[in-house]
Amino acid sequence: MTTPSPAELAAAFPLLNDLIALRETAWFNPAATSLAEGLPYVGLTQADVRDAEARLARFAPYIAEVFPQTRATQGIIESEVAPVPAMQNALAQRYGQPLPGMLWLKKDSHLPVSGSIKARGGIYEVLAHAEKLALEAKLLSLQDDYRKLATPAFRQFFNQYRIAVGSTGNLGLSIGIMSAKLGFNVSVHMSADARQWKKTLLREHGVEVVEYEQDYSVAVEQGRKAAERDPRCFFIDDENSRTLFLGYAVAGERLKQQFIQQGVTVDADNPLFVYLPCGVGGGPGGVAFGLKLAFGDNVHCLFAEPTHSPCMLLGVHTGLHEAISVQELGIDNVTAADGLAVGRASGFVGRAMERLIDGYFTVADETLFALLRQLHEAEHITLEPSALAGMPGPWRLTADYLSRFTTAQLNNATHLVWATGGGMVPQAEREKYLQGQR
Repeated sequence: MTTPSPAELAAAFPLLNDLIALRETAWFNPAATSLAEGLPYVGLTQADVRDAEARLARFAPYIAEVFPQTRATQGIIESEVAPVPAMQNALAQRYGQPLPGMLWLKKDSHLPVSGSIKARGGIYEVLAHAEKLALEAKLLSLQDDYRKLATPAFRQFFNQYRIAVGSTGNLGLSIGIMSAKLGFNVSVHMSADARQWKKTLLREHGVEVVEYEQDYSVAVEQGRKAAERDPRCFFIDDENSRTLFLGYAVAGERLKQQFIQQGVTVDADNPLFVYLPCGVGGGPGGVAFGLKLAFGDNVHCLFAEPTHSPCMLLGVHTGLHEAISVQELGIDNVTAADGLAVGRASGFVGRAMERLIDGYFTVADETLFALLRQLHEAEHITLEPSALAGMPGPWRLTADYLSRFTTAQLNNATHLVWATGGGMVPQAEREKYLQGQR
């Protein structure tokens, strides 16, 4: 299929003119449907997510053994969810409109081990690969105490193998730290927009960092090619991995239990709106899948992207998915939201989830920095710029979209912003962020 020219696309899809002009834009998908109708397109089920949860439970004793910061949760890598009333008030003043319902923050920014949402999918895929190798070698059984993986014998076994990944930063951190801890040789192919401190931290963990002057897509492609040359190298493909996707999806049922513990009701009369920063799509797609399984049609998921990198909105809106990049429209894919600096979306996630995502919106870099400062001042929480992408979401819902809900439903709504990274940012970098510096 020949991709239409930018002019032809803009004529067929007028919304693209706003994307090309780098205007903050919102689009609500008319093809969004119920879980029952959308689920068959995902190609994964509740049973697959339960299998992932069981695998993480098997590894929990090992995780607690090698990462002391997880011992309080018995080796389960999970983050806090909390209301942010001061930020809700600050945003109401910023946008000149009070928010019916309540604003919450999901602090994946502070997940243990690697300080971002990638600690879910990235770490899970490394563990799944390690388990597969150890089971095939008959060094491990599903009934074993997985703390045995922390012994020198297992580190020596895994040292025969290599893991590779392409990353803008956070996925590389998660996979690099976990792989090195198990004993794998690991290479992280990092794009030009990756932060220097992330590269330094990986090298301190004994990870090989391969740097590129190009963007994420080039880092992924080069990482894939390097892995193909080594039969003992396992390439983790953020664009197409169902294993990564399932690692993220585990978050849905966990959030449901957290809300139950906090007395938050989610049902037809009390809807949940979730705002997820989106790069290539694996993280937000997997989390949204898990949320739909946990809350059904009572949860409404929206993806947030930088104005300079709106790849998922572009792919889903045009139906071209991975067949088009933002660069083909003249959009530069250069953003302070380094974790979201992706020019071409995952075709797997776009097709799997397009019927289950309510909408998409873009956020300018200057907005991200302003929101970062507001959150710091209002709640004393400091994130990285990309993690603020979802924050304006409740104020980006259009009147047409909101007309789907009654006034009572909106008054009882819970709005959850998914904070995807920032917990490991060095203090000097945080100060730069607060000053609006890239």
